[in-house]
Amino acid sequence: MIRFLSGGLCAALVASSASALAHAVLERGEASPNRSYRAVIQISHGCDGKPTTRVTVTVPEGVIGAKPMPKPGWTLTTVTGPYARAYPSYRGEIREGVKEITWSGGSLPDDHFDEFTVQTRISDAFASGETVYFPVRQDCSEGSLAWTEIPAAGQSAHDLKSPAPGVRIVAAGVPAAPAAATRAGDLTIETPWMRATPGGAKVAGGYLRVTNTGTAPDRLLGASIPLAGRGEVHEMSMNGGVMRMAPVEGGLTIKPGETVELKPGGYHLMFLDLKSPVKAGETVEGTLTFERAGSVPVRFQVGAIGAAGPGGGGHQHQH
Repeated sequence: MIRFLSGGLCAALVASSASALAHAVLERGEASPNRSYRAVIQISHGCDGKPTTRVTVTVPEGVIGAKPMPKPGWTLTTVTGPYARAYPSYRGEIREGVKEITWSGGSLPDDHFDEFTVQTRISDAFASGETVYFPVRQDCSEGSLAWTEIPAAGQSAHDLKSPAPGVRIVAAGVPAAPAAATRAGDLTIETPWMRATPGGAKVAGGYLRVTNTGTAPDRLLGASIPLAGRGEVHEMSMNGGVMRMAPVEGGLTIKPGETVELKPGGYHLMFLDLKSPVKAGETVEGTLTFERAGSVPVRFQVGAIGAAGPGGGGHQHQH
């Protein structure tokens, strides 16, 4: 139910903002330098009524660390190459990466709507007020569309016939548009967050909500973040009057039509062998691993030490 409403709302927004031409657009219209950015390309129609069978996205120079999200029923391929210069990152300098991404072999009917997602990082190459463009080629069973036009200086993208999707760069202190729920196949993942950890801590807890809108069960098998050696699904439970924590053997099942919340004091993600503290206010890139949906990139918002919820404070002690 959550996924249906979210998808319908997104489709309505695209229809209203892209007008009759229904251009390929980016879901989030703002991003900040030296911050992660989830580029969600929305395709809301085919080519003169024919279904879309291939979508190719060019990653612009200065957008680094691109990681595309696989789509069930589509073949995912990438082209890598050197960057024009080295870019700093938390792993050191990055000199090459994914430059082009293609999803092919699927079939998106003209009267349906879908999204193609790439997790990226906006580098320091851009200043506030600039717009970064992601050219998109849309191939159909017959014909194709090239959303690749970039406006010249002083020109509006609205004046172009086939404008490339663009994202406006804003200062880091200016809140960007909120991210929508992450969708992967029949799963909808909402509000991933973590608690900050004190110096020297070796574990951290992660939380989220996941809904299965399909007809088959799926299982959350684990998770990973760059700051930890590994991530497991754990459960807190009472045993003989004592609160105990243990891994969930075989993964956490999400039944069809069910919403499962991972929260303090219950099911949660446990990240072990921390390499450095998790700091309040930061965003941590992560990956969830599901039995059916596969690997799903997410971003964990970090709350205070002992927070009871996203952005909250307090001194709770449950993991």
